[in-house]
Amino acid sequence: MKRRPIERHQTLRERILETIREAILSGQLKAGEKVAEPELAERFGISRTPIREAFRQLESEGYLTVIPRKGAVVTDLSEREVEEFYSIKSILEGYAARMAAEKMSSKDYERLEAINFRLKKLAEEGDVKTFFRVHDEFHELFIRAAGNDKLFDLIGQMLRKFNRLRMASLALPGRMEISVQEHMKILEAFRRHDGEMADNLVRKNAAYGGQVLIQSLAQSEGRSAEKTILQRALDI
Repeated sequence: MKRRPIERHQTLRERILETIREAILSGQLKAGEKVAEPELAERFGISRTPIREAFRQLESEGYLTVIPRKGAVVTDLSEREVEEFYSIKSILEGYAARMAAEKMSSKDYERLEAINFRLKKLAEEGDVKTFFRVHDEFHELFIRAAGNDKLFDLIGQMLRKFNRLRMASLALPGRMEISVQEHMKILEAFRRHDGEMADNLVRKNAAYGGQVLIQSLAQSEGRSAEKTILQRALDI
């Protein structure tokens, strides 16, 4: 893996995680390829124990698969996994948006507006990593505003498990800019306290994110993507 400049405030664990994530997302490490423990241990000047701990976290996020007696390999992304994840995401987040729209306070609305303004700037700068984190803040805020703690926890657990899919989708050309535009429409639904409108927009937002990723996977394999449930959701 190529060496990259590391921000000084990062902990060693964060540096290891970021190094592997970026190598996978950039295509430097490809699906099925083994991630070498000795190389990472030597690079960071540490024992293999912290490396293995990082591998376990990356496995929980969908980046790696840890195979007994073989080690960690880059997890292959399948169209079926993408479609299943984004289908569930669209339903749960859509429901949360519907509930949030009915209860949205002016303070939460203003915070969402401010977050989306920052996302616009980050999209212009092409800062995918920071955009991903701030994008999560936008969604977490309105999901929390739905007032259902169990729903908030359930969505959070699911999103963490599929961080790689979500990051890969946002990293596609033009995706960040489109996400900002989609958020503006969702904000209008929140301003109107229109639960049905918010639900439909958030569902389409999730469906689009999954569909562009499926198309990207198909193109990388030199074929065309078939029409999926996600694409049909966009046609509604």
